[in-house]
Amino acid sequence: MGELLFLAHRIPFPPDRGDKIRSHAMLKALAARGPVHVATFGETDADMAAEAELAWTATSHVLVRRTISNLRAGLNALPYGKPVSLVAFESDEIRHYVSRLIATRPIDTIFVFSGQMAQFIPSSFAGRVVIDFVDMDSAKFAAYAQAALGPMKLVHAREARLLGAFEQQMARRAHLSLFCSPHEVAEFRLGLGDPQVRVDAVVNGIDTVFYDPGRVEAAAYPGVPGPHIVFTGQMDYAPNVDAVTHFAEAVLPRVQERFPNAWFHIIGRNPAPAVRALAARHGVDVVGAVDDIRPWIASANMVVAPLRIARGIQNKVLEAMAMARPVIASAAAAEGIEAVTGEHFLVAASDDAMVDAVCTLAADPERGAAMGAAARAHMLAHYQWNAQLAPLLAWLDQPAALVPSAA
Repeated sequence: MGELLFLAHRIPFPPDRGDKIRSHAMLKALAARGPVHVATFGETDADMAAEAELAWTATSHVLVRRTISNLRAGLNALPYGKPVSLVAFESDEIRHYVSRLIATRPIDTIFVFSGQMAQFIPSSFAGRVVIDFVDMDSAKFAAYAQAALGPMKLVHAREARLLGAFEQQMARRAHLSLFCSPHEVAEFRLGLGDPQVRVDAVVNGIDTVFYDPGRVEAAAYPGVPGPHIVFTGQMDYAPNVDAVTHFAEAVLPRVQERFPNAWFHIIGRNPAPAVRALAARHGVDVVGAVDDIRPWIASANMVVAPLRIARGIQNKVLEAMAMARPVIASAAAAEGIEAVTGEHFLVAASDDAMVDAVCTLAADPERGAAMGAAARAHMLAHYQWNAQLAPLLAWLDQPAALVPSAA
């Protein structure tokens, strides 16, 4: 068996946000098979400080500090007709590392995590290529374009068009393309229109040992009246900003008409200005980054995921379900999660339904506790990472020479 090159747009350590949780699980599983070399980017001081963990896992690695701002990437992308998403992750250092590695090591497989890293696949590479697109990013930008006004509508529409063409081109180059939900697979296949291109789903798993309510003291807000409603996520990410802003403005006040002591806790790093401004509203608590998210989840009467724009599987939903908390998810946030609404979680397709669901669980804590227990049992039975990754690893364990060539 040869060696594997793993290309990731963010260092998979620490696994403290959605994409890094997935890349971390995949990298660990791949490293258990044999030598893995990693080329990746860091964005923060915490990312760069995690290099020692990366070095412990990888046979060799390069970690590049990403310094290209979105504005600069956009300006650089315009003259060349490139997607901004690619220009934002350009790196001569990674290109040179990849070139040297392939020339000096028996690399038989390149595993790309996140589509923009596919730009580093050498055109001359004759081995096996796997691309985990995770989400269909071009569709995300198309959704941004629909919601935007003025010049940003054109900016997002351009990115959706160019990035979509690049995704399709790279999928035809790869031997296997992955997404994190069957819905994403179906949507991508429809746009691609080529049944010869192999596209499949690897649904996100959850570390049910780490996210175990029995290992956590639920003491995030003792003595404070509730109900306590929690949202978790990266709080400078546009869909999360939109979700909490809309919930605080359109849902929470109506809940507080019945439950005046209701609190909405927003937990996650880098709150955008629009999120920080919500702290001025009655019953809104903008917590920001925390060392350990689990006590905040364990203390919640319910966890909400009211996203109006969402792609793929929402880790925030899986984490809360594994922590035995009742979850109320929008239809977009619930998509791709194989669970039964009313039993394992509640799906609310409108603001009215979200208000009703929150008030129902607030009025009936026993129902919430039963739903949370059913949710954890469901995670244990169906969402362990080893089960989710098993088909992919079995495919990779075939000798690369026996895998059909790329289209």
